[in-house]
Amino acid sequence: MNPEQKVKWLILLLRAEWTEKPLGDVTADNIDELYDEADESDDGYLQDARNEIRCSGTETNIPAPSSRHYEADSVAAQLPDGSWVGWTYWHGGGKHGEPEAIDWMNEAYNLVVTGEQTIIKRIFAKA
Repeated sequence: MNPEQKVKWLILLLRAEWTEKPLGDVTADNIDELYDEADESDDGYLQDARNEIRCSGTETNIPAPSSRHYEADSVAAQLPDGSWVGWTYWHGGGKHGEPEAIDWMNEAYNLVVTGEQTIIKRIFAKA
């Protein structure tokens, strides 16, 4: 699967969870068709799932593109097959901003995990 198809898979998985309808087998050959069918169903879940995925993800150390009008974060999510996909989460823009209109899915990219880091957070109480 290419990165855009992986993002579509994440969106369809979330939609399936919300509608409580199993997604079935997903392959590179049928993902676009499944996504188009869901988009044509006009049940509202796909648009909500698309926005939820766009706004979620784990922040990465990948440098995000810059914009004069919006803020950007590089985020990633893991797919059921164990692979990772990343995209740019555009946000901000003020009162008249519309960062969700930026086409982000076709700019997605494959990622590999190169390591993990444990962060220690101390919790205190008065003595």
